[in-house]
Amino acid sequence: MHGGRTLTSSAAALALLAGLGGLSGFANAADLGGNCCADLEERIAELEATTARKGNRKVSLEIYGQVNETLLFWDDGFESNAGVYTNDNSRTRIGFRGKAKINGDWSAGYRLEIGVRAANSKRFNQDDPQAAADSGLDIRDSHWYLSSKSLGTVAVGRQATATDAITEINLSQTTEAQKYSDIEDTGGGLFLRRADGALSNLQWRRLIGEGGDQPGEGERRFDAIKYTSPEFQGFTVSAAWGADDFWDVALRYKGEFSGFIVAAGIGYGEITDGTQTQTTAGSRANIDAQQFGGSISVLHSETGLFVNFAAGEKEDDGLAPGLDNNDNFYAVQAGIERKFFPIGKTTISGEYYDYSGAALTRTLFGSQVIGSSVESYGFGIVQGVDAAALALYLNYRHVTPEAQTVAAPTGVALEDYDFVTAGGIIKF
Repeated sequence: MHGGRTLTSSAAALALLAGLGGLSGFANAADLGGNCCADLEERIAELEATTARKGNRKVSLEIYGQVNETLLFWDDGFESNAGVYTNDNSRTRIGFRGKAKINGDWSAGYRLEIGVRAANSKRFNQDDPQAAADSGLDIRDSHWYLSSKSLGTVAVGRQATATDAITEINLSQTTEAQKYSDIEDTGGGLFLRRADGALSNLQWRRLIGEGGDQPGEGERRFDAIKYTSPEFQGFTVSAAWGADDFWDVALRYKGEFSGFIVAAGIGYGEITDGTQTQTTAGSRANIDAQQFGGSISVLHSETGLFVNFAAGEKEDDGLAPGLDNNDNFYAVQAGIERKFFPIGKTTISGEYYDYSGAALTRTLFGSQVIGSSVESYGFGIVQGVDAAALALYLNYRHVTPEAQTVAAPTGVALEDYDFVTAGGIIKF
């Protein structure tokens, strides 16, 4: 005892580690006399003052995240360049999550995740190669939840909706390098260029619907309420309702049988945001969109052969009368993922993507877009490094955009794009 407190063995050990740099001072106090214990307690206090800790002992705290940076080379037919970018296919982020057990059935928890947009691979263009206007931090998740093993989970706050990533299900490690069904994340911010070299003010990703996401995919992240059911025979059901009258439902499955691992999902959603935009063909008021989409991924455990398929459709009843209001797409990826080398799995794959779009409120070379399409193919390789939670990748993709406008109803002659990405993602 000293000063009314007992110096525990763990505290003494901590103080001993902290004082390794001051062994000479310990030697002077080797006779255990004087202010030996006072010196140990002072060192403990210094450590406590410089240690990050939770606000309470009831709720756990886990810090996690990843850094995903890539060298991206692009060519738009007239101009080519290269730069280092945050890979938006699975961009850099840091998060905090935790939970507390209430009783044998119920628990509560939270998640706070912050994304990094520094020279983003989706947002740069020919005039702004570093995407300076879109750099910074953004809130990806900020929600709490109550969870029951028997009843399911209810989460409240900013979060992914029920159909988020429903058209991107992928059992292979390619999903973090170059998503096969969400191609806009690789160079999608580049402006469309006419065959004569003229540069437009419309990014090619904007040909894929109004928002740039493939039809059937969850509409961004919302401040929402989401329910997720307990798993039953590999199936889970989820539903969400959020800001601007958005709601969606989804059914997911994951299981293994006869040597195959299967993951799949389907979802439906509606959004009415109440905005109005004037177009040359009329008005777009009270946007009323319904969409349906899904995907499936099948991996053969023994051989490592896999195939992914995704498709989706969206109808927007808010378009002016007489304009096509249907968007649809499908995408496929196939390859092999095996541990050819001791350091980790190697994934070799090829992909194809096809999108056909409806009229947009956007203009191209001064004329409203009344139809669009995007076709893409590519291939790549990903090498995992298990000891470092690291994946290195090299990918190639070719993109062919097409657009019809009021002034050019048969189509505007546009240049194709070529992309090569070489980078890595490390998780912590």
